[in-house]
Amino acid sequence: MVKLFIGNLPREATEQEIRSLFEQYGKVLECDIIKNYGFVHIEDKTAAEDAIRNLHHHKLHGVCINVEASKNKSKASTKLHVGNISPACTNLELRAKFEEYGPVIECDIVKDYAFVHMERAEDAVEAIR
Repeated sequence: MVKLFIGNLPREATEQEIRSLFEQYGKVLECDIIKNYGFVHIEDKTAAEDAIRNLHHHKLHGVCINVEASKNKSKASTKLHVGNISPACTNLELRAKFEEYGPVIECDIVKDYAFVHMERAEDAVEAIR
């Protein structure tokens, strides 16, 4: 699995539209849009390279998008899905709440849910208790 970063997404872009765009190059395992950027998890390295080669600077709704390999922290992590996020909640607030249980590697709010990547599995288990 390869995680790709998509930058400069136009406001009109939908998750389904991005998923369909990337599925031309390989199986999309996950697709998340966060305001004007997003992430696509694509099945393998060859598909990811094809997507980058063909979609970097691709025009979407009249805007050139940026597609590149995500510069993700190389540490292993445990990913939590957090539902029913208030529209008033910020990334900083959510991160601070989970950091009460241990180091947070990444925190992304997507509409009314979020993904929080905890450094240690045991901290993630404590957070969900």
